[in-house]
Amino acid sequence: MNVKKAILRRATIASVAICVFAIAIIGQLVKVQFFRSHDGTMWKDRITQSHIRRDTLRATRGNICSSNGSFLATSLPYYYVGIDPRVAKTDSFNKKIDSLGLLLAQKFGDRSRDEYTYMIRKARENERQYLLLSRKRITYQERMEMQKWPFFRRDRSKSGLGGGKFDAVYQRYHPYGRMALRTVGYLNPETAKGFVGLESSFQNELAGKDGVGLVESLSGGVRMPIEDGSDIKPEPGLDIYTTIDVNFQDMAETALLHGLEKYQAEQGCLVVMEVETGEIRAMANLTLRNGKYVENFNHALAGGTDPGSTFKLPTMVALLEEKMIRPEQMVHTGGGVVTYHGRRISDAKRGGHGSITAQQVFEKSSNVGVHMLMSSFYNRPDTYCRYMRRFKLDKPIGLRLNGETKPVVPNPQSPGWSKLSLNSMAIGYELKLTPLQMLTFYNAIANDGKWVQPMLVKQVRRANEVVKDYEPFVSQEPLCSQKTIRIVKNMLEGVVERGTAKKSQSPYYRFAGKTGTAQKLINGRYQVGKYYTSFIGYFPAEKPKYSICVVVDSPRGANIDLLYGGSVSAPVFREIADRIYAYDVRMHRPVAIVSKPVQQSGKGVKAGFADDIRTISKELNMDTQPNAEGWVTPETQGAKTQWVSQTAREKVPDLRGMTLRDALHLLENRGFRVRFEGYGKVIDQSVPPGDPLPSPRKITLTLRQSARPDTLVVALNKKNQSGR
Repeated sequence: MNVKKAILRRATIASVAICVFAIAIIGQLVKVQFFRSHDGTMWKDRITQSHIRRDTLRATRGNICSSNGSFLATSLPYYYVGIDPRVAKTDSFNKKIDSLGLLLAQKFGDRSRDEYTYMIRKARENERQYLLLSRKRITYQERMEMQKWPFFRRDRSKSGLGGGKFDAVYQRYHPYGRMALRTVGYLNPETAKGFVGLESSFQNELAGKDGVGLVESLSGGVRMPIEDGSDIKPEPGLDIYTTIDVNFQDMAETALLHGLEKYQAEQGCLVVMEVETGEIRAMANLTLRNGKYVENFNHALAGGTDPGSTFKLPTMVALLEEKMIRPEQMVHTGGGVVTYHGRRISDAKRGGHGSITAQQVFEKSSNVGVHMLMSSFYNRPDTYCRYMRRFKLDKPIGLRLNGETKPVVPNPQSPGWSKLSLNSMAIGYELKLTPLQMLTFYNAIANDGKWVQPMLVKQVRRANEVVKDYEPFVSQEPLCSQKTIRIVKNMLEGVVERGTAKKSQSPYYRFAGKTGTAQKLINGRYQVGKYYTSFIGYFPAEKPKYSICVVVDSPRGANIDLLYGGSVSAPVFREIADRIYAYDVRMHRPVAIVSKPVQQSGKGVKAGFADDIRTISKELNMDTQPNAEGWVTPETQGAKTQWVSQTAREKVPDLRGMTLRDALHLLENRGFRVRFEGYGKVIDQSVPPGDPLPSPRKITLTLRQSARPDTLVVALNKKNQSGR
C-alpha cells in the first residue's frame, strides 16, 4: 500500500512539473509574440512583414461619366511609400540616407530621423527587398513632390540612388459630391463591389479583371504587390458614359429641394428626359431624414404607388380610341358628389363643377366627370385593361438600372378585383406605378404616340474605344391614333392654360401636363390630408423637347386645399423648366439679325473694359467702338461719344457707372483704402474724377441702392475697413 502511494505521489509531482514547464513555454511564446521587440520592431510585426505569398491583384475600377465626359464617379490613386533598400550603391546610400530620414520624419511625423535611418539600414543589412516606410497614404500631388527626394527621383539610376517605391491603392471618389448619388450608386465597403445604382448595375463592366502576383503582407493588413516578372497583370474596368447632364442634374436637385422644403414634404423625385431619344438628363431623389434631405432611395425607379389623377390621361386616350367620348360633349357632374356601388366619389372642388365638357373634365381633374365618361367601359372591363397593356403600362420600362419596381395594373382575372376596381383605376387608384413608368407614357404622347424606352447609359468604353453602344429603342407602332394624340395634347395644354395648373403658366414658353393628387394608403386606409402629389408634362408645348415628372410626397400645410398637385408639384415643374429654357438656347426663338449697325451713342454704356465693349458691340452690331484702351467711360460731345481711359495712375479715375468689383480693381491698384455704401453700380465718389491722388488715399463710394444684409457686401466692407 505504501509503494502504491509513493508511485502516485511521484506521478503527481511529475505531472505538475510538466504542466508548469508547458505554461512557462506558452508564456514565453506570448511574450516574444506580443511584447518583445528586436531592432525596434515587434516580433509579431516582423513575422507579418516578412510573409510573401501569391495573391489577387485588384484591377482599377472604371469611371462613370456624364454626357459630356466629366466624371460622376472615379477611382483616385493614393500611395503607400516604401523602399527597396538593396538598390542604391553603397557610397550614395551612406551619403543620402540621413537626408532621407529627415525628410520622412518631417513628412509623416511618426518616427524621428534617427529611427527612420536605423530602420532602413537594418533592412539593407538583412537584404529585405521591400520596406514600408509609413502606413499613412499620400496623394498624387504629394507623390510628385516626393519624386524630388533622394532615392525617389526620376533620374535616380544615374546618381546611384534608387529603390523608392510608390504603391497605388484606389479609392472611389465623386467629384460632384452627393449629386445623383442614388443613381450613380456607391460601393459596398466590405466587398468593394457595386452596392446600388449604376455601380451595381454595371458591376461586371466597371470591375475589370483582377490579376495574380506575389504580394507581401505588411502590418495592419496592408498587402503590397512585388514585381517578379511572372504576374498576371490586372485589366482595368471599362468606363460607363451616361446620359446625365450635370447642369440639368444640378437644376433638378435645386428645384426639387425648394419644393420639398417649402412644404416640409417627406420625400420626392424629379426626372428630366429628352422626348425624342428617351435620354434621361437628370434624376433627383430626396428623402427627409433627421431634418435634412438626403438621396438614400430611388423613388423615381422603385417608388411604386397609386399615381392619382395623372392616370386620367391613359383613361382619356382609351375612351377616345374607343370613340366613347368627344371633347365637346357635356358631362353633368352636379354638386361634385356621386355614389357608385356604395362608394362615395367626389371632386376636390366643394360644390362641384356643374355641367362641363369632357375637355373640362380633364382640365379640372373632375373625378365625378371621369366616372360619368367611364360608364360605357363598366360592362367591358377587359377592353379597358387591354388598352393599358397596349400602352405598355403593365410592364417594366427596362431601364438599365437595377431596382425597378414591377408595375401592378389589375384586370378582371387579378385577385381582389371587384365592381369598384375599374372606377378606381380610371382615376389612378388600385394601381402600383413608379414615376418613371408614368413619365414614359406621357413622353410617348409628347412624341406623337411613339413609345421610347428611357435611357440612362449610352456607351461603354475602354479608353476611347467604344465597346458597347446603346441606341434608343423607339416602338414603330404608335400607342394610339394621331387624332387622339391631337385631342389629348390640347387637353394637356388646357390643364396649364385654364385648369388645375393655370397658376404655373410661363410668359416665355408654353408647356403642357397633368396634375395628380392621390390620398396615401396607410395601414389599409386612405388618409385625408396625406397626399402623394405630382405633375407630369412636357415643353415647349408646340414642339416638345423635354418631358418632366415631379413628385412631392406627403406635403404639409395648415390648409389641405393647398396641398394638391397644382399647388405643390406644378410650381416645381415650372422652376426646373424655366432653368432648362434659360440654359438650352436652342429652344429660344431666333433673334432677327440687323443688317445695318445700330446707331448707339454710348448713353446706355456706363463704363467697362474696352475689349469687352468692342466684343459686345460687334455681336450686337452696334457702332460703339472705344478708341481708348483699358477701363473706359463715355463722354458725349454733341452727337459723338468720346471714350476716356481711366488707367492713368496719377489721377483719380471716373468710377461712376462701374460695378463695385471693377471700381475696387482700379482703386486698389492705386493703393486706395475703399469704403462704400449700398449695392449695385457706383453713382457717386467722395474724391472727384480727374483730381490728383489724395493723401492719405481714402475714398468712399456711393452705390445705387441702400445697403442690404448681403454676405458678400459684409465681407468686402470688412476687407476694406481693415485696410487690406
